[in-house]
Amino acid sequence: MSRTEVSTYGEFGLIHHLTKNIEIQNASTILGVGDDAAVIDHFGKQTVITTDLLLEGVHFDLSYTPIKHLGYKSVVVNLSDIYAMNATPTQITMSIGISNKLSVEALEEFYEGVYVACEKYGVDLIGGDTASSQKGFVISVTALGEVVADKVVKRSTAKKGDLLCCSGDLGGAYLGLLFLEREKKIFLESPGVQPDLENEAYVIGRLLKPEARKEIIEFLDSENIVPTSMMDISDGLSSEILHICEQSGVGCTVYEEKIPILEDTRNAAFKFEIDPTACALSGGEDYELLFTIRQEDYEKLKLHPNISVIGHMTEADQGAKIITKGGNTYPISAQGWNAFRK
Repeated sequence: MSRTEVSTYGEFGLIHHLTKNIEIQNASTILGVGDDAAVIDHFGKQTVITTDLLLEGVHFDLSYTPIKHLGYKSVVVNLSDIYAMNATPTQITMSIGISNKLSVEALEEFYEGVYVACEKYGVDLIGGDTASSQKGFVISVTALGEVVADKVVKRSTAKKGDLLCCSGDLGGAYLGLLFLEREKKIFLESPGVQPDLENEAYVIGRLLKPEARKEIIEFLDSENIVPTSMMDISDGLSSEILHICEQSGVGCTVYEEKIPILEDTRNAAFKFEIDPTACALSGGEDYELLFTIRQEDYEKLKLHPNISVIGHMTEADQGAKIITKGGNTYPISAQGWNAFRK
């Protein structure tokens, strides 16, 4: 494949080249890429804004992350935060710092992933920036969304007696990371050895191509369920449970047997001789939704195949605890992802 250097285009030429095929999907996008700033109008709804920074060597490794998948993931992880506020994402901005090892062709692949995510989730790319980077590939995404004022859901509004729920299944992304890191180490030591990733497509996919839980938010809306609190699970279940407890001033009881873990994830954990529940509690990057509901809403969602009730909220002085399958009770501690861990 031929390689085109970024310097061939210059900053504004590169931006135009990468964004020339944008198609606007939202009426709220009045003016997008191409001017000094974008213009949006949410027609009386409240605007929700989140931003995320992804750094090469910290949040992703290009030695095993396909760059198109990286473009997709960089959008999805931001949209997950918008959904966690019970809002609908509508626009994103994308800013990138480019190292000299990236060609125009590589950036085209990255933006292909960005556009696939934008199309799937119905959001508009409305701006951003490019700059050179001396420290690897840098990605900064800001996502905007809209929500009716009385349907905004925060982390700080759970109440004693509420049921604690989560979407999907947990622990898979962390195990996908373990497999890829293992194979990278083997490759660096023995470049001729082929990767051994047979039967691990699910957990690796959970890491490299996560999805935001748009359909869960749509289901809750269709059933007229407004969660009493909510956040996305990006740093591990235990960490997010503690966030809700601390910010809401409540405690909780979680039942290990209720935590949703797929058989593929369990089998992968056993290959590393680690506890699947530990992966779910501390692994991170699952991008599922953790939320609380009133007990009277239970009947509306009890049969949903992708929602699990994993516990309930208690008085603050009871703390956050987990009851194991064997009937033992332990305090929940945060051992998930820490962005500043050395």
